[in-house]
Amino acid sequence: MAHALKAAGWRVVANDELAFAHTLALGTVQADAEAWAPAAGQLLAELARLPPAPGWFTADFAEGARYLHPTNAARLEAMREAIFDLGPPPELEAVLLTALLQAADRVDSTAGHQMAFLRDYAPRALKPLTLRLPDLLPRPAAGGSLALCADALAIAADLDVTVAYLDPPYDQHAYLSNYHLWETLVRWDRPATYGRARKRADCRVRRSPFNRRDAIGPAFATLVDRLSAPTLIVSFGIEGFLTRAEVEAALAARRFLHVLELPHRRYAGTRLGIHNPAGVAVGTPGPEATIERLYVASTQRLDLPWA
Repeated sequence: MAHALKAAGWRVVANDELAFAHTLALGTVQADAEAWAPAAGQLLAELARLPPAPGWFTADFAEGARYLHPTNAARLEAMREAIFDLGPPPELEAVLLTALLQAADRVDSTAGHQMAFLRDYAPRALKPLTLRLPDLLPRPAAGGSLALCADALAIAADLDVTVAYLDPPYDQHAYLSNYHLWETLVRWDRPATYGRARKRADCRVRRSPFNRRDAIGPAFATLVDRLSAPTLIVSFGIEGFLTRAEVEAALAARRFLHVLELPHRRYAGTRLGIHNPAGVAVGTPGPEATIERLYVASTQRLDLPWA
């Protein structure tokens, strides 16, 4: 969303507390094409020529777990270690790491999230990992964009923006657990891991109030109250901890509200059902589709084409 808004000419302030998500925003929203595309393109070509260098990352996530084919993991590990040693400026480093994340995502062996990996390699996991320059955009006339890495509740009152788009967690599934491999690839901190999925140990303790049924209501209400933006756009799943009525009540102070329902196919893992370690089905598949609700709340009446 932040990248699309920048492409449309907006000055964007993006925020996410997770390191990998902040890196993606820093590398595709804050970083401008005219500043970094030439240097990043040259460095990516050099990284692509490095020989594989299997180490702890390959051992944990391609041999102990099988998120990646060992050949691709070993190449990815060599590139990530080279970026660490290079120590480039933050925006350039983010562009390079974004290229690594996108390359790894094209050859992973999961059903979407990293709660587990596939028993047999996905066909894409057998393809060679390739680096591509991320889709960098020129700086908009409205001004340079900014990528923050902070607790949204802590910074909300200080944000001076016209429109705020909120896409918070809405159930018990934490984004850190869902994408722990990308968090490790960016942090490069060789974390302690646990379980067959090799999740980061901090997945057990780094929890958002938005992942707790008893805390999400007050947290959402506080976030909305602290934001001074005249217009809020909120994405929330229909199966989340908050009902439509509860979300609308939190947004009521902005007077004018429109709600759009968007159907989506579920991740493949949800549709396939649950299997034990031997591959035997022990659960039933979930529904094929789910619904995303977009709440548009504003202090003034908006002329929306679908309202």
